[in-house]
Amino acid sequence: MHWLLNLTPAFVVDRAVFAENCRKMHENARDWGATFRGHLKTHKTVEGTKLQLVSDVGRTSAVVVSTLMEAWGVVQGGLVADGTVKDILYGLPVGLNKLDDLSALHAEMTRYGGTVRIFLDHLDQVKFLEEYERAQEHPKKWSAFIKMNGGTKRAGILPEPVSFKAFMRRVFASSVISVFGFYTHAGNSYGSTSLEQATSYLTGEVRLTNDAAAMAMEVLAESDNREVDKQPFVLSVGSTPTALSATAEAKLKMTSTLNGTLELHTGNYTMLDLQQVHTTLIGRPQISQKVLATVISYYPGRGSDGRDEAMCDAGAIAMSKDTGRIPGFGEVVGRSWKLGRISQEHGTLEQVTPDPESGRTNPTLKIGDTIEIIGQHACLIAAAYPWYYIIDSDEGGDKVVDIWVPWKGW
Repeated sequence: MHWLLNLTPAFVVDRAVFAENCRKMHENARDWGATFRGHLKTHKTVEGTKLQLVSDVGRTSAVVVSTLMEAWGVVQGGLVADGTVKDILYGLPVGLNKLDDLSALHAEMTRYGGTVRIFLDHLDQVKFLEEYERAQEHPKKWSAFIKMNGGTKRAGILPEPVSFKAFMRRVFASSVISVFGFYTHAGNSYGSTSLEQATSYLTGEVRLTNDAAAMAMEVLAESDNREVDKQPFVLSVGSTPTALSATAEAKLKMTSTLNGTLELHTGNYTMLDLQQVHTTLIGRPQISQKVLATVISYYPGRGSDGRDEAMCDAGAIAMSKDTGRIPGFGEVVGRSWKLGRISQEHGTLEQVTPDPESGRTNPTLKIGDTIEIIGQHACLIAAAYPWYYIIDSDEGGDKVVDIWVPWKGW
């Protein structure tokens, strides 16, 4: 990797660790009794998608995308034509301005026997879907997840019985919508600091989607609509902490009767980061990504506590400004330094107390050193880079074995 020293900041991914994280997630889904849907938003690559969906433990052909560019990247990368991906869920509540593009994607997926699914969480979405399809020469039916708000106040409809049932009556009455299931994401699970806490969030996700399915079944029972009743609803749950806690032991703790089939979804687990380290559900060796940076200046005794500081060429754009419960914007691998402050294109490194548990014991740093930094949030860090340098620790990890080019834009 010596030639990368001239190209910092650089984003490096260990393919072997990435693949092992994918294998373990397939194992979790299998042991928990769920199907799996891989979220592509972290890596946004053809190569990463293949590793996410197929391992020696299992395989899936279902994905979530956060942008239409990701969806088209899947198609144009040949992953639909070769059968790797058969089910694409667009992971934002459907917008009127996206319907032409989604319709083109729908047609392309249908050509290969695949499916596009959408999120619904507002009655206006039902209305403009109907108006849109009325204007089409060949109207279609959209497969939809109902997005549930589990208290994080991002997307989703609240499970308040009166308003939720009224919403479902309107959805079931629509000729352009087929309800596939109920979906939630416990983003608040990132605050977990134990397996027990993460499992509690997972239980909450299951309860929310299961209760929603129960209310939907009550609405169906009151009507003469039996179309949706032919297949069980899919209860789609997950975030990286809750998915990591979805084990055989967690399955034994589920006591309620399910009103559908379980699906697990997550994405950050492929790369991982300091936010996930804080949950205690993963260790630093499971992090597959890092940023290479160069030390470009040094300031003895400049820190507020009299410790040394240094400057590197990785700043806010290279590392993102996301923070977490672990102090700083990143940890320097193997050295007792952290990325303590950041500007747009440079970062200030601060000495910290050596930490044998994390392997960060070397206090030395000098101008010209190349350092490896583990950041707070892999998804946003990866988004800054036009390509990823791929190494493989199963092959020594000392040379670049591939280049992955992520899908950019929206």
